[in-house]
Amino acid sequence: MQPEDKFLQKRTRRHLFKECGFGIGKAALASLMADKLLAQVNARHHAPKVDRVIFLFMAGAPTQLELFDYKPELVKWDGKVTPDSFLKGKRFAFMDTFSKEPPKLLGTRRTFKQAGSNGMWFSDLLPHLSTVADDIAMVHGVSTENFNHGPAKLFANTGSARTGRPSIGSWVTYGIGSESKNLPGYVVLQSGPRGPRGGAQLWGSGFLPSSYQGVNFRSAGDPILDLSSPAGVDAEQQRRTIEAIRDLNQMELEETGDAEISTRISQYEMAYRMQTSGPELIDFKSESKETMEMYGAEPGKASYANNCLLARRLVERGVRFVQLYHTDWDHHDDITKPLDRVCGEVDKPTAALIKDLKQRGLLDRTLVIWSGEFGRTPMGEVREKGKIGRNHHIDAFSLFMAGGGIKAGTVVGGTDEFGFSPREGKVDVHDIQATILHLLGIDHLKLTFRFQGRDFRLTDVHGNVVKPLLA
Repeated sequence: MQPEDKFLQKRTRRHLFKECGFGIGKAALASLMADKLLAQVNARHHAPKVDRVIFLFMAGAPTQLELFDYKPELVKWDGKVTPDSFLKGKRFAFMDTFSKEPPKLLGTRRTFKQAGSNGMWFSDLLPHLSTVADDIAMVHGVSTENFNHGPAKLFANTGSARTGRPSIGSWVTYGIGSESKNLPGYVVLQSGPRGPRGGAQLWGSGFLPSSYQGVNFRSAGDPILDLSSPAGVDAEQQRRTIEAIRDLNQMELEETGDAEISTRISQYEMAYRMQTSGPELIDFKSESKETMEMYGAEPGKASYANNCLLARRLVERGVRFVQLYHTDWDHHDDITKPLDRVCGEVDKPTAALIKDLKQRGLLDRTLVIWSGEFGRTPMGEVREKGKIGRNHHIDAFSLFMAGGGIKAGTVVGGTDEFGFSPREGKVDVHDIQATILHLLGIDHLKLTFRFQGRDFRLTDVHGNVVKPLLA
């Protein structure tokens, strides 16, 4: 036998061992798990009330006591030392400050008025939202588990304070897919001076296939960075390039059976389709002057107002889950001018979104949620002389919902006279998540994914549907 024959024999044997021992094995495994890993699992367990979700996430934790949860008794006790009975057993951020000086109660300086047929309370910071009181359901006394922003945001978005879990939008698109062929099923929009703490983990797919992660869009310029073809590359060249990449990926998929390659193929094809659908999406020329003014939107501007209008356009086009993150709600040291500013940014566009969806016949099949990661304490916090803010509070914050299946105009839950604790039964974040899934036709107990030897779900081992919210 010639030396080169021995070399080829060794190469062939090694190649055989590699392909049989691993390649064929991986292909077989992929064939067994293909349906579970890649296909839409069609997890609807009952008739859905809504087909899509717009989640307005106020990153930084809005102070419910200045917005929705009016406490006249707290105003009477303003400036007095907080009774120990209200603090006992509770956890707050920066508790070391209590040892320097006993915390004092802080009554709101805002003017509250009732709105809607059931007298829902709104402060003067939210004049536009008060006009849709009969279209929303307010939930008071919501609790969460972690008083630090990063873990609390993860908990609100993924059901766990630990990293690596799928976001709620990923669970939804994994469970029931998307109605859009030219846009991702899960889109993320950001506004404010910076991104939310936690970043892309908040809309990541965790251990689910990466095709279910949120896709970050922009409301100005290219909707996605690098979406446009490079200079000098025409549509035909781009098409041929995508086809060549698809063929190479397909060969690798057939050889290895790696499920993520199938995801990669679909993402390339989606990106190609988005090169035409994406620019049209953020072109507001077809919107009337009245609509633009209602939102306060400005073409080409990156803003919460533009994102609210963009959210409506996305759900019109079949996108399943749209999540808006608006930052700068972290008001430890001042709940005057900074709060005025951020409320001014979100009040008008949020109300406009609800009105616009309603007048277009979309609200009946869309769920809108407005929430932060936790709330703010009834005690004041002084970090700078002459100013006052509020600390993190995880036991009793407020949020609201609107849309199909929601009992509009109602108030669910409540808090004690100072706003420390729930008064009418505890509602926690897992309950809200279970309710969102329920409205989409999903039983939160049954939408699971096996990972590292156990079945995981969004609500972990917790969660009950908040039935008083349901119409």
